[in-house]
Amino acid sequence: MSNITAAVIANRNKKHFLGVPAPLGYVAGVGRGATGFTTRSDIGPARDANDVSDDRHAPPATKRKKKDEEEEEDEDLNDSNYDEFSGYSGSLFSKDPYDKDDEEADAIYDSIDKRMDEKRKEYRDRRLREDLERYRQERPKIQQQFSDLKRSLASVTSEEWSTIPEVGDSRNRKQRNPRAEKFTPLPDSVLSRNLGGETSSTLDPSSGLASMVPGVATPGMLTPTGDLDLRKIGQARNTLMNVKLSQVSDSVTGQTVVDPKGYLTDLQSMIPTYGGDINDIKKARLLLKSVRETNPNHPPAWIASARLEEVTGKVQMARNLIMRGCEMNPQSEDLWLEAARLQPPDTAKAVIAQAARHIPTSVRIWIKAADLETETKAKRRVFRKALEHIPNSVRLWKAAVELENPDDARILLSRAVECCNTSVELWLALARLETYENARKVLNKARENIPTDRQIWTTAAKLEEANGNIHMVEKIIDRSLTSLTVNGVEINRDHWFQEAIESEKSGAVNCCQAIVKAVIGVGVEEEDRKQTWIDDAEFCAKETAFECARAVYAHALQIFPSKKSIWLRAAYFEKNHGTRESLEALLQRAVAHCPKSEILWLMGAKSKWMAGDVPAARGILSLAFQANPNSEDIWLAAVKLESENAEYERARRLLAKARGSAPTPRVMMKSARLEWALERFEEALRLLIEAVEVFPDFPKLWMMKGQIEEQQRRTDDAAATYTLGLKKCPTSIPLWILSANLEERKGVLTKARSILERGRLRNPKVAVLWLEAIRVELRAGLKEIASTMMARALQECPNAGELWAEAIFMETKPQRKTKSVDALKKCEHDPHVLLAVSKLFWSEHKFSKCRDWFNRTVKIDPDLGDAWAYFYKFELLHGTEQQQHEVLDRCIAAEPTHGEAWCRVSKNIQNWQFKTPEVLLAVVRELSIPV
Repeated sequence: MSNITAAVIANRNKKHFLGVPAPLGYVAGVGRGATGFTTRSDIGPARDANDVSDDRHAPPATKRKKKDEEEEEDEDLNDSNYDEFSGYSGSLFSKDPYDKDDEEADAIYDSIDKRMDEKRKEYRDRRLREDLERYRQERPKIQQQFSDLKRSLASVTSEEWSTIPEVGDSRNRKQRNPRAEKFTPLPDSVLSRNLGGETSSTLDPSSGLASMVPGVATPGMLTPTGDLDLRKIGQARNTLMNVKLSQVSDSVTGQTVVDPKGYLTDLQSMIPTYGGDINDIKKARLLLKSVRETNPNHPPAWIASARLEEVTGKVQMARNLIMRGCEMNPQSEDLWLEAARLQPPDTAKAVIAQAARHIPTSVRIWIKAADLETETKAKRRVFRKALEHIPNSVRLWKAAVELENPDDARILLSRAVECCNTSVELWLALARLETYENARKVLNKARENIPTDRQIWTTAAKLEEANGNIHMVEKIIDRSLTSLTVNGVEINRDHWFQEAIESEKSGAVNCCQAIVKAVIGVGVEEEDRKQTWIDDAEFCAKETAFECARAVYAHALQIFPSKKSIWLRAAYFEKNHGTRESLEALLQRAVAHCPKSEILWLMGAKSKWMAGDVPAARGILSLAFQANPNSEDIWLAAVKLESENAEYERARRLLAKARGSAPTPRVMMKSARLEWALERFEEALRLLIEAVEVFPDFPKLWMMKGQIEEQQRRTDDAAATYTLGLKKCPTSIPLWILSANLEERKGVLTKARSILERGRLRNPKVAVLWLEAIRVELRAGLKEIASTMMARALQECPNAGELWAEAIFMETKPQRKTKSVDALKKCEHDPHVLLAVSKLFWSEHKFSKCRDWFNRTVKIDPDLGDAWAYFYKFELLHGTEQQQHEVLDRCIAAEPTHGEAWCRVSKNIQNWQFKTPEVLLAVVRELSIPV
């Protein structure tokens, strides 16, 4: 008993009803005879629940809020709020500070909870996936249900597709064709009978429905006595309208002033067009009025006020304001011009005449007066009156001369140059209208009056050239530079070059050459002459001034006759913009000054060969042999010349001599290739075996040897050749591809994959090896492996256009466009990507866009033969004959040499004599239409 505390005793003695609300209807003391009664507190307040509270002595809101917050923060630590398992429902230590120990404990508990959750996460995710898969199997998507049917659509022919009936409307006939609601107009008799609003007690005898029982009709008070004719009401309405229109008719012409069709349009035009705030207009008016009153002699204030009123639609007020301004400032030409603009044409003439009386020396006012005239004769009269007041105005003279015929213009110009003797334009215009002798006199007078202008000198030179005095042109240009220098004029090379370009465009070739020769050395340092002159020539060529560029090259070659780079640039310039004769003449001079330059000899020989003059080409090459006895390029050019002209024995003898004097890898390769092309396989293999012993690191020798062995169906020997070649030349990408393709053709797919994998390890980040590996998988029908490999390839080579081009067509049709956008973002200017996009537009039948993208592709890389082949095939199918010839000519001019399909045809030994057009046609036959 000693262990029982006082609290337990107190709890045992505690009554059960303490703290519990009284039951309903309980009255205290009713057992002792007490009587229950009802007070206001028992039945609630007398106000409605929605009335405003009458709490007159309530504490302030802030204090009430603080008190409520304190009550909320007080924790209920009563025994009734205690549970033996979870303790108090609130927090016992919410008032205590939260220190680092508490934070660490919470972190430990959180980590434990997270760890326990992770243990169950794998099971939970697996359960979720299983449920989802089971749900998908029980309730598949509609798309999945029809997937097999969609795949079978690929075998549907166009005829079957066209016979599929259109989708009909399954609704019934009444729903498909709803009948419009019909309204039947009432007859006039019904309207007239019911106009008074009465209820008729009898039937209309005329309706045929009269009753046999007699009755009396009781008409209403407003019942009309006769029938109501609505047609007469319409006629009366039209008569009333005619009366109103005649009231506003014009008494002179008898025509109505009101336009019925344009009435609303006229009302719309009366609405002010200004869309701003009306308060802004008032402020602007007030401000401008203040400016006018403060300084009435300030013309811009009057002009601004008038324009403000014009903008707001008050044109008449604007005219009044501007005329008041002209009265206040009669010497302001701006005010008079603005007044003439605001006035109608007839009034404007009077206003501008008044302005000319006040300011007779204003050029702008006289020109405005001429513009207001409509007849040429009146314009001439105005200009002549103006020249009486302002004889030294060049603008007025030019405007007056433009209105005259040539004879009168010459008379006017002779007077004009007397009044305005410093105007170059007037002197030159007069010289153009005069004869040759008089023009020379005019230009001499012009030089006397204006000794500092170059245009007079160049015009004189053009005049002499036009009349056949070529020897005078250079003298005049040299004298002009001397005279201008004496008169203190700085010689600007850019201005003179521009003058030379203008001279060439006007047909004065000798004048432009003389100008270039005279000024080309002005202001150029000696060490900068070569580069500066090359830049000048390129600038002239860009401006299509080919004679100027030719003159620059000629002067540069005269100063630097032994510079091969200048000769080459001049030769390429003549090849692109000159004739064959000019090119050959230049090359003859070039090889005379630079006999050791092989490319100049070769260009000369090729020019003769392309012209069909084979003996002359041989002669040039023999001279080249004498100047360069052991030149590989000249030997090979001679061999090509003979082989192209079917002189095979002579070509073999030349190659034998070349092997003896200059045994290079290219000479050995060309020798073996010629024997291969002539189908002398044993001789070709003998040469290649000798070559690979001497030059084992030249991969083309190994490739040719392997290809000849493949052609002889010795696949094992070819595989051994490729393997040995890869050991000697591990960086040769085509050799890896040839070896893999051989294994693929043998059916050993695993070995082909292995070879390409080794090639990628030895040559990382090479897109062509990745592309070949992907195509091996595609040819084997393993599209998923190919897609995975493509993703790896794009990660390693993200900017490889060949891979992106292949990736576009590996996608399904709906996803190709998205893939092409990604490819263009990565490789915007790659020709393979542009070609793939062109083929994509072709497959979508967007022929206009396809043609634009083909043009863009061949412009970026004209050496890509595949682009030309696809472009030409596209034009053959969808272009005109003119477009086909244009593409063919552009391809022949570009002479492409690269491209996968192009090289497959051009490097085929059976096509070794094909020219560019023949290769193009062969490639076009192999290509398929993109789908």
